[in-house]
Amino acid sequence: MPVPRRSLLAALAAAPLAAQAQPQAQGAWPDRPLRLVLPYTPGGGTDAVARALGTRLNAALGQPVVVENRPGAGGNLATELVAGSRPDGHTLLMGNQGPIAVNPTLFGRNLKVNPQAALDPVAMVAETPLVLVAGPATPAATLPALIAEAREKRGGMNYASPGNGSAGHLAMALLLQQAGVEATHVPFRGAAPGLTDVAAGTVAAMISTLPSVAGLVEGGVLRALAVTDDRRLPSMPGVPTVAETIPGYRATAWYGILVPRGTPEPVRARLEAAILESLGSPELVSSLAREGAMPYPMPGDAFGRFIAAERARWAPVIQAAGITAD
Repeated sequence: MPVPRRSLLAALAAAPLAAQAQPQAQGAWPDRPLRLVLPYTPGGGTDAVARALGTRLNAALGQPVVVENRPGAGGNLATELVAGSRPDGHTLLMGNQGPIAVNPTLFGRNLKVNPQAALDPVAMVAETPLVLVAGPATPAATLPALIAEAREKRGGMNYASPGNGSAGHLAMALLLQQAGVEATHVPFRGAAPGLTDVAAGTVAAMISTLPSVAGLVEGGVLRALAVTDDRRLPSMPGVPTVAETIPGYRATAWYGILVPRGTPEPVRARLEAAILESLGSPELVSSLAREGAMPYPMPGDAFGRFIAAERARWAPVIQAAGITAD
């Protein structure tokens, strides 16, 4: 289970002291710009989170943070790149649940690099609740109504996702399994084309990030049926959580920083402290909020346990749904 967010806020209070204690042990690190690699194209939510964090780390560490987009192979290309880099603290990975927690199950023996063996977690950065939306292909105005329709159609209802194994795909697979109903998955290459087909009435529903659906919901093009966090969103107070219909349900997209295995502990510790301290910045909090994300401060050891729990959590969902790599 995810570590409760409020139990981690104490890390923020300790971070400035930790940051002050580390420089004596570090010498010149960092002595050149940091390279922050992420597995997706520019312009998406992960990219925005990475750039917002990079700005704060620049201020905290005194070196520029260069964001490098390396999409491909479901995020595996970026993981392989960072895992093969020199473990000196100058190359970082912005990881999320796809490449880090899902791909080991999704790709199996075809995975060239096992993230658990090749990377060390530094800190969790943020998480993003998702939103279940419906279009004209279904009359359902609530999640219970959508579930009832899916039960009646016995797999005849379809739903979109940004791709096999994506956060939206897994969140919907989990919802269907916990509700005890079936629906047909229609994968797209990205959120935008999937939402376009939901709006056109070709596909009934989709789970996606808040920024990607907010304008469509506000414009009346799509209906927001539920949010996947266990709390209602301040920006959508009238939209219930999935857990209000299916108790115990929770699924979010998350982001965290990892480094190549073997990075010196003093370097990793200073980077961890800088990240946790940065998450207390009002500017960073505002930047994350614009992307529908919120700070989720978690030090490296807790982040490692969180990743292990996420792998264990999603593996049976993937197997039960028969999800395979694109």
